[in-house]
Amino acid sequence: MNYEIIVVGGGHAGCEAALASARKGHNTLLVTGNIENIADMPCNPSIGGSAKGIVVREIDALGGEMGINADKGLIQIKMLNSGKGPAVQALRAQADKVTYPKEMLKTLKNTKNLEIKEGMVEDLIIEDNKVKGIILEDETKITSEIVILTTGTYLKADIMVGDTRRREGPHGEKPSNHLSDNLKKYGLKIIRLKTGTPQRIDKNSIDFSKTKEELGDNVHRTFSFDRKASYDIEKQVPCHLVYTTEETHKIIRENLNKSSMYGGLDDITGVGPRYCPSIEDKIVRFADKERHQLFLEPESLYYDDIYIQGFSTSMPYDVQEKMVHSIKGLENAKILKYAYAIEYDAIYPTQMKLSLENKIIENLFTAGQINGTSGYEEAAGQGLIAGINASLKLEGKEPLILKRNEAYIGVLIDDLVTKGIRDPYRLLTSRAEYRLLLRSDNADLRLREYGHQVGLIEEERYNNYLNKIKQIEEVKEILNNNKITPTEEVNSYLEKNQSSILKDGITLYNLLKRTEINMENVKYFIELEYDEEILNQVEIDIKYEGYIKKAVQDAEKMVKLENKKIPKDIDYSIIPNIASEAKQKLQEVNPESLGQALRISGVNPSDISILSVYLKRNYKNESK
Repeated sequence: MNYEIIVVGGGHAGCEAALASARKGHNTLLVTGNIENIADMPCNPSIGGSAKGIVVREIDALGGEMGINADKGLIQIKMLNSGKGPAVQALRAQADKVTYPKEMLKTLKNTKNLEIKEGMVEDLIIEDNKVKGIILEDETKITSEIVILTTGTYLKADIMVGDTRRREGPHGEKPSNHLSDNLKKYGLKIIRLKTGTPQRIDKNSIDFSKTKEELGDNVHRTFSFDRKASYDIEKQVPCHLVYTTEETHKIIRENLNKSSMYGGLDDITGVGPRYCPSIEDKIVRFADKERHQLFLEPESLYYDDIYIQGFSTSMPYDVQEKMVHSIKGLENAKILKYAYAIEYDAIYPTQMKLSLENKIIENLFTAGQINGTSGYEEAAGQGLIAGINASLKLEGKEPLILKRNEAYIGVLIDDLVTKGIRDPYRLLTSRAEYRLLLRSDNADLRLREYGHQVGLIEEERYNNYLNKIKQIEEVKEILNNNKITPTEEVNSYLEKNQSSILKDGITLYNLLKRTEINMENVKYFIELEYDEEILNQVEIDIKYEGYIKKAVQDAEKMVKLENKKIPKDIDYSIIPNIASEAKQKLQEVNPESLGQALRISGVNPSDISILSVYLKRNYKNESK
């Protein structure tokens, strides 16, 4: 049978890609090695985190599923950095490892235009550098107009513990052994990466009296803008904080040669994640640190496995036993699953366009860990964009390219395509130069319009969004039109709240700009019967108004460079006076605009100036 779009892989990227494609009305096939592992969380049981939590809200704003699905099975949820400014605040939740995949599979099965098939894809059907479908392990051919690869860590996957290496995926499944070799045959650059996961221990074997309890927030939170919280605040399950000890470090140092990463295996070529290193890496790289914090996190409400966040290792099982038992509270811990490292193939990401379509093979899109990223959220964000842009290409429309000032998803994709990677890429707030604009609270205000335009946000949700904008403006107008004067009562209240007394009248709008004044204080002077979400948005907009305006002005300068397009047929080798390294990098990335060219590592502002002059002289119409 012929399909319009085939999605290969049923992880977080694959689920979002398949749902986006099918919801846009395209006949879609999702091929996965094991239906039971769809939307699985083989590593951390959490959704969200610093920057990542904002990505989940962006996915929801665009019409994706991750946020909605995570909200269905929350074990615990909290707003990180709530004591800091809104630019660094992000949601992080413990998502139930049973409920999350179960609910996602139910959603997939109930989606029109979407079919799910078990199978191992080992090759593509390629004609004239254009993908025409897939070839399964049993040589079955399935044709399609577009293929989206979301294979995660399953390309030539090797599980490594101590001096042992097993060719298998995260749950012992059979990996794809030939697809990456075939991609290389078609001209793609393949790289080797690695990551790992820690032990799972029996909850009943932990002495929690020696740990520090970490609770969820005492107010309701949701990732989705359209769902009301359905969990009981009082019934959130706590996490617990513990630390490595001097004994832990001693055990690791004495057994480094037994770790797969440090001598246990001598044929490892994969590069590990810099921002989520193994405990061996931490001990070696931060030798002066007396201890490292670890979190004991519940995986599900349906079983007692506890995940040791921060304790990823590839040590032999006997050494892992000693390591775990050296931690206070875990002296008698029973290990249910041992830690391991996994090495796998990925595609070097500069071979993609910003739409996530491959530059070498037309109509081939890639998303997730195959593009060199780490994390469920980064994968889901890419999957959604790949599904949208594959659909838009079928429809003969321009792709959805999110700019760096519009979304963390835009930052993620631009970084991959423009800068490439050295290790598995992880999103951080520090990567976003316009992070004050890319907040958790305003993801829908930034992106819901796009979601509606591409057809993933239905009218009811879109009208709710329009009503939200209307109410925000209403509240701002009310605050601007109401003034308080320096009466005894007013000044007495301000003094009690450590705020300067009034000498002249002031609008409530300007009063709210004071650092020590919040919306609760404003409500002392005027009744505002609006949802907290609306009032919180207004408070942020007003308090950070000056900073936001400056960030917008800076972003507009960047957008001007983004609008200066570079012709696809340009030959950088013939441009005089551009540095040799810059020519090489420009040729490799083939940037779409001067703005993107400026962000390429190895390309200097002087090179961009020369390029800009060259474009004006030789491509007068195109470069405007």
